[in-house]
Amino acid sequence: MGALVQELFRFDLYKRSQGKIARQVTFAALAVIIVMAAWCLSDYYKGRVGSTWWSVAFVPAVVLVAGLWISFRAVQLPSFADFLISVEAEMNKVSWPTWTELIRSSIVVILMIFILAAILFFYDLAWKFLLERVLHLK
Repeated sequence: MGALVQELFRFDLYKRSQGKIARQVTFAALAVIIVMAAWCLSDYYKGRVGSTWWSVAFVPAVVLVAGLWISFRAVQLPSFADFLISVEAEMNKVSWPTWTELIRSSIVVILMIFILAAILFFYDLAWKFLLERVLHLK
């Protein structure tokens, strides 16, 4: 916890040139969550009786700014930044499929889902017939 508090008041970037994409995507995901939280907080206070501009605009704005700053500094935290740098390095090693391989594999998966669903449907019909007709259960 002390490292995070200390990191909040720093202005330099940890290993600036490494893991840029992973850090940017992580910050963007956190930013979307923070923006949605501030928006929901604003909507919550709008619907309250006796709410003032303070609660409708200022409090969500403070939550937004503080949340974005904390998110930005969190992706610069050395342990988390090293993790994101490692993630990006591993993602660069991945052998991504071509579009034709992707489409063929997707078709196979979708067809298998439908085939297995049909098999389960017929098993269900067989058990229903067995329990209703043979064992006289309803």
